[in-house]
Amino acid sequence: MEAIITVVGFLGAGKTTLLKHLLTSYINSGWTPYVILNDYENAHLDVQQLMDQVNSEQVVPLNGSCICCSGIGELRYYVNTIPERPHGITLIEANGTSDACSLMGFLGVGLDERYLPPVQVSVVDVKNWQQRGEHNELEANQIQVSSLIVLTHTEEASADRQAYVVKDIQRFNPLAQIITMDMIDASLLPSLSPSENNARQFDHLKAHWSSCSADLPGLPDESCIHSICNSLPGSILRVKGCTQIAGKEEYTYFERTPDGKVRIRPFYGVPTTGAKLLTVGPGSETSLLEQVIQDSISVIKPEIENQN
Repeated sequence: MEAIITVVGFLGAGKTTLLKHLLTSYINSGWTPYVILNDYENAHLDVQQLMDQVNSEQVVPLNGSCICCSGIGELRYYVNTIPERPHGITLIEANGTSDACSLMGFLGVGLDERYLPPVQVSVVDVKNWQQRGEHNELEANQIQVSSLIVLTHTEEASADRQAYVVKDIQRFNPLAQIITMDMIDASLLPSLSPSENNARQFDHLKAHWSSCSADLPGLPDESCIHSICNSLPGSILRVKGCTQIAGKEEYTYFERTPDGKVRIRPFYGVPTTGAKLLTVGPGSETSLLEQVIQDSISVIKPEIENQN
């Protein structure tokens, strides 16, 4: 029978990093993985970041729909239509605001008999655990029915902080195994059993956030990325985009995590939906994105021209 592993966790916790780690481990061990990747806006961007590990027939992007409620039917349909293959395993990455308890409750109903009961793995950012203000309840919800909890960003936290986070996690889920990324033995994940922890009641509407996207033209300089990210309000907890920088043929991918850090890295290939700026969180409006892009370019471009 084929295992299904769902990866959940708050925005920016490191879900895609864990997913890539698992893909490498399974492929190197002779498994044939299949990935379903859910995001609010343009999941295709994240899918393309996996193309150096799997081919396009092994990945399905699910845009916009909330797979913990309205999108569960679509998710279940894609899972049930995954082709059977030797040594198969299915990995599902949920968007960063998913109601993880509802997801597990709904996903296990109506799946093909060839699948084992789904198992959930949560990613917890040690540095920012329960530092989310009004979103702390959602973050806590995302660990309560997980069989395994993976701690990330441990290098940015003291030993005392890590010990505190582990103890706090156990308040919400005393039954889960808690490990760090370097401790993962991917071969053991399919043998995990679904959690039997009793989850606390959660207002599902708190998992529904606003999101939007805007076309992103080529930028005159990488500093423009920082200007765009820093100009968007803090209420927007997730910012990501893909564009071309003047003088470079390849595309550049960037993101602003909930703690305000901006990360920039190469984007392999050409974005199938065109260059985009995407945001998730209160205050996400296309008109705001377009204005911030225009303002940033209008300030940075003359500065570069004066330098030349």
